[in-house]
Amino acid sequence: MFPLCLAVIPWGVLCGSLAIQAGLSPLQAQAMSLFVFAGAAQLAGISLFGVMSPTLPILSSTFVIGSRHLLYSAVFQTHILKLSWFKRMAFAFFLTDEMFAVSTSHIDKTRSFSYVYAMTAGVGFYLVWNLATLGGIIAGSSIDNIEELGLEFAIAATFIAIVIPSIKDRSTLFAVLVSGFSVLVFDMVGFEYSLIGATILGMITGFYTSNGEKHDA
Repeated sequence: MFPLCLAVIPWGVLCGSLAIQAGLSPLQAQAMSLFVFAGAAQLAGISLFGVMSPTLPILSSTFVIGSRHLLYSAVFQTHILKLSWFKRMAFAFFLTDEMFAVSTSHIDKTRSFSYVYAMTAGVGFYLVWNLATLGGIIAGSSIDNIEELGLEFAIAATFIAIVIPSIKDRSTLFAVLVSGFSVLVFDMVGFEYSLIGATILGMITGFYTSNGEKHDA
Protein backbone atom coordinates (compact mmCIF):
# COMPACT_ATOMS: atom_id res chain seq x y z
CA MET A 1 0.00 0.00 0.00
CA PHE A 2 2.73 2.47 0.99
CA PRO A 3 4.69 2.27 -2.31
CA LEU A 4 1.53 3.08 -4.27
CA CYS A 5 0.89 6.05 -1.96
CA LEU A 6 4.32 7.38 -2.91
CA ALA A 7 3.55 6.89 -6.61
CA VAL A 8 0.39 8.95 -6.22
CA ILE A 9 2.28 12.03 -4.96
CA PRO A 10 3.82 13.30 -8.25
CA TRP A 11 0.57 12.45 -10.01
CA GLY A 12 -1.40 14.62 -7.58
CA VAL A 13 1.16 17.43 -7.77
CA LEU A 14 0.84 17.42 -11.56
CA CYS A 15 -2.95 17.52 -11.33
CA GLY A 16 -2.96 20.49 -8.95
CA SER A 17 -0.38 22.48 -10.89
CA LEU A 18 -2.03 21.89 -14.28
CA ALA A 19 -5.38 22.92 -12.85
CA ILE A 20 -3.93 26.29 -11.84
CA GLN A 21 -2.24 26.76 -15.21
CA ALA A 22 -5.50 25.82 -16.97
CA GLY A 23 -7.23 28.75 -15.29
CA LEU A 24 -8.90 27.18 -12.26
CA SER A 25 -8.71 29.01 -8.95
CA PRO A 26 -6.87 27.30 -6.07
CA LEU A 27 -10.23 26.57 -4.42
CA GLN A 28 -11.65 25.05 -7.61
CA ALA A 29 -8.53 22.95 -8.16
CA GLN A 30 -8.62 21.56 -4.63
CA ALA A 31 -12.38 21.01 -4.74
CA MET A 32 -11.94 18.94 -7.89
CA SER A 33 -9.68 16.50 -6.05
CA LEU A 34 -11.90 16.53 -2.96
CA PHE A 35 -15.16 15.79 -4.77
CA VAL A 36 -14.12 14.12 -8.04
CA PHE A 37 -11.06 12.08 -6.98
CA ALA A 38 -10.59 10.55 -10.42
CA GLY A 39 -6.86 10.62 -11.22
CA ALA A 40 -6.35 10.19 -14.95
CA ALA A 41 -9.88 11.41 -15.71
CA GLN A 42 -9.14 14.59 -13.76
CA LEU A 43 -5.98 15.19 -15.75
CA ALA A 44 -7.84 14.66 -19.03
CA GLY A 45 -10.62 17.01 -17.99
CA ILE A 46 -8.16 19.68 -16.87
CA SER A 47 -6.18 19.43 -20.11
CA LEU A 48 -9.32 19.83 -22.22
CA PHE A 49 -10.56 22.68 -20.04
CA GLY A 50 -7.21 24.42 -20.50
CA VAL A 51 -7.66 24.53 -24.27
CA MET A 52 -11.25 25.79 -23.93
CA SER A 53 -12.78 22.53 -25.14
CA PRO A 54 -16.61 22.30 -25.23
CA THR A 55 -18.36 20.53 -22.37
CA LEU A 56 -19.37 17.40 -24.31
CA PRO A 57 -15.82 16.31 -25.27
CA ILE A 58 -14.73 16.83 -21.66
CA LEU A 59 -17.57 14.68 -20.35
CA SER A 60 -17.13 11.96 -22.97
CA SER A 61 -13.37 11.67 -22.51
CA THR A 62 -13.61 11.50 -18.72
CA PHE A 63 -16.37 8.91 -19.03
CA VAL A 64 -14.29 6.71 -21.33
CA ILE A 65 -11.24 6.94 -19.07
CA GLY A 66 -13.32 6.27 -15.97
CA SER A 67 -15.22 3.38 -17.53
CA ARG A 68 -12.66 0.91 -16.19
CA HIS A 69 -14.28 1.41 -12.79
CA LEU A 70 -17.28 -0.49 -14.11
CA LEU A 71 -14.99 -3.52 -14.31
CA TYR A 72 -13.55 -2.83 -10.87
CA SER A 73 -16.99 -2.60 -9.29
CA ALA A 74 -18.07 -5.83 -10.97
CA VAL A 75 -15.21 -7.65 -9.22
CA PHE A 76 -16.42 -6.48 -5.80
CA GLN A 77 -20.15 -6.81 -6.46
CA THR A 78 -20.68 -10.04 -4.54
CA HIS A 79 -18.49 -8.84 -1.66
CA ILE A 80 -20.40 -5.62 -0.98
CA LEU A 81 -23.89 -6.67 -2.07
CA LYS A 82 -25.19 -7.13 1.49
CA LEU A 83 -23.66 -3.93 2.85
CA SER A 84 -25.77 -0.86 3.58
CA TRP A 85 -26.43 1.68 0.84
CA PHE A 86 -24.18 4.22 2.55
CA LYS A 87 -21.25 1.79 2.81
CA ARG A 88 -21.61 0.83 -0.85
CA MET A 89 -21.67 4.48 -1.93
CA ALA A 90 -18.59 5.21 0.19
CA PHE A 91 -16.82 2.20 -1.31
CA ALA A 92 -17.70 3.38 -4.83
CA PHE A 93 -16.35 6.87 -4.17
CA PHE A 94 -12.99 5.68 -2.82
CA LEU A 95 -12.58 2.91 -5.44
CA THR A 96 -9.47 3.72 -7.49
CA ASP A 97 -6.86 1.78 -9.42
CA GLU A 98 -4.65 1.67 -6.33
CA MET A 99 -7.44 0.62 -3.98
CA PHE A 100 -8.50 -2.09 -6.43
CA ALA A 101 -4.93 -3.40 -6.61
CA VAL A 102 -4.29 -3.62 -2.87
CA SER A 103 -7.78 -4.95 -2.11
CA THR A 104 -7.66 -7.76 -4.68
CA SER A 105 -4.14 -8.61 -3.53
CA HIS A 106 -5.44 -8.84 0.04
CA ILE A 107 -8.26 -11.12 -1.13
CA ASP A 108 -5.75 -13.39 -2.88
CA LYS A 109 -3.65 -13.65 0.28
CA THR A 110 -6.43 -14.07 2.85
CA ARG A 111 -9.11 -15.69 0.66
CA SER A 112 -11.61 -13.21 2.10
CA PHE A 113 -12.77 -9.64 1.50
CA SER A 114 -12.22 -7.01 4.20
CA TYR A 115 -14.31 -3.86 3.86
CA VAL A 116 -12.27 -2.15 6.57
CA TYR A 117 -8.99 -2.96 4.82
CA ALA A 118 -10.29 -1.75 1.46
CA MET A 119 -11.67 1.49 2.88
CA THR A 120 -8.51 2.13 4.89
CA ALA A 121 -6.54 1.88 1.66
CA GLY A 122 -9.04 4.05 -0.21
CA VAL A 123 -9.09 6.80 2.41
CA GLY A 124 -5.29 6.68 2.62
CA PHE A 125 -4.93 7.23 -1.12
CA TYR A 126 -7.56 9.98 -0.94
CA LEU A 127 -5.63 11.89 1.73
CA VAL A 128 -2.31 11.55 -0.12
CA TRP A 129 -3.94 12.60 -3.40
CA ASN A 130 -5.43 15.74 -1.90
CA LEU A 131 -2.26 16.73 -0.06
CA ALA A 132 -0.31 16.23 -3.29
CA THR A 133 -2.89 18.31 -5.15
CA LEU A 134 -2.41 21.09 -2.60
CA GLY A 135 1.34 20.91 -3.20
CA GLY A 136 0.71 21.12 -6.94
CA ILE A 137 -1.54 24.15 -6.49
CA ILE A 138 1.21 25.94 -4.60
CA ALA A 139 3.82 24.88 -7.17
CA GLY A 140 1.58 25.76 -10.11
CA SER A 141 1.16 29.26 -8.79
CA SER A 142 4.92 29.83 -8.67
CA ILE A 143 6.51 27.45 -11.22
CA ASP A 144 5.76 27.78 -14.93
CA ASN A 145 5.57 24.70 -17.19
CA ILE A 146 5.81 22.25 -14.30
CA GLU A 147 4.71 19.50 -16.70
CA GLU A 148 8.19 19.68 -18.26
CA LEU A 149 9.58 18.04 -15.11
CA GLY A 150 8.24 14.71 -16.35
CA LEU A 151 5.87 14.13 -13.45
CA GLU A 152 3.41 12.48 -15.83
CA PHE A 153 5.64 9.39 -15.77
CA ALA A 154 4.17 8.75 -12.32
CA ILE A 155 0.96 7.72 -14.09
CA ALA A 156 2.74 5.02 -16.08
CA ALA A 157 4.79 3.98 -13.05
CA THR A 158 1.66 3.58 -10.95
CA PHE A 159 -0.07 1.36 -13.49
CA ILE A 160 3.08 -0.72 -13.94
CA ALA A 161 3.26 -1.20 -10.17
CA ILE A 162 -0.37 -2.30 -10.18
CA VAL A 163 -0.26 -4.63 -13.19
CA ILE A 164 3.06 -6.47 -12.83
CA PRO A 165 2.38 -8.09 -9.40
CA SER A 166 -0.99 -9.36 -10.68
CA ILE A 167 0.61 -11.44 -13.45
CA LYS A 168 0.69 -14.82 -11.77
CA ASP A 169 -0.44 -17.15 -14.55
CA ARG A 170 -0.43 -17.53 -18.32
CA SER A 171 -3.97 -16.24 -18.87
CA THR A 172 -3.26 -12.98 -17.03
CA LEU A 173 -0.02 -12.52 -18.97
CA PHE A 174 -1.80 -12.99 -22.30
CA ALA A 175 -4.58 -10.62 -21.24
CA VAL A 176 -2.05 -7.92 -20.33
CA LEU A 177 -0.08 -8.35 -23.57
CA VAL A 178 -3.16 -8.31 -25.79
CA SER A 179 -4.74 -5.30 -24.10
CA GLY A 180 -1.44 -3.39 -24.10
CA PHE A 181 -0.76 -4.11 -27.77
CA SER A 182 -4.36 -3.37 -28.71
CA VAL A 183 -4.44 0.05 -27.08
CA LEU A 184 -1.28 1.02 -28.97
CA VAL A 185 -2.77 -0.07 -32.29
CA PHE A 186 -6.09 1.63 -31.56
CA ASP A 187 -4.32 4.88 -30.69
CA MET A 188 -2.25 4.71 -33.88
CA VAL A 189 -5.36 4.38 -36.05
CA GLY A 190 -7.20 7.07 -34.10
CA PHE A 191 -9.87 4.86 -32.53
CA GLU A 192 -11.68 7.09 -30.02
CA TYR A 193 -12.56 4.32 -27.57
CA SER A 194 -9.17 2.61 -27.54
CA LEU A 195 -9.19 2.04 -23.78
CA ILE A 196 -12.54 0.30 -23.77
CA GLY A 197 -11.74 -1.74 -26.88
CA ALA A 198 -8.38 -2.89 -25.53
CA THR A 199 -9.96 -3.77 -22.19
CA ILE A 200 -12.63 -5.91 -23.84
CA LEU A 201 -10.05 -7.74 -25.98
CA GLY A 202 -7.90 -8.33 -22.91
CA MET A 203 -10.86 -9.73 -20.98
CA ILE A 204 -11.81 -12.05 -23.84
CA THR A 205 -8.22 -13.25 -24.11
CA GLY A 206 -7.99 -13.86 -20.38
CA PHE A 207 -11.30 -15.73 -20.35
CA TYR A 208 -10.43 -18.14 -23.16
CA THR A 209 -6.85 -18.76 -22.07
CA SER A 210 -7.96 -19.41 -18.48
CA ASN A 211 -10.48 -21.96 -19.77
CA GLY A 212 -7.66 -23.57 -21.76
CA GLU A 213 -5.54 -23.80 -18.62
CA LYS A 214 -8.40 -25.51 -16.75
CA HIS A 215 -8.78 -28.09 -19.54
CA ASP A 216 -5.01 -28.71 -19.56
CA ALA A 217 -5.09 -29.27 -15.82
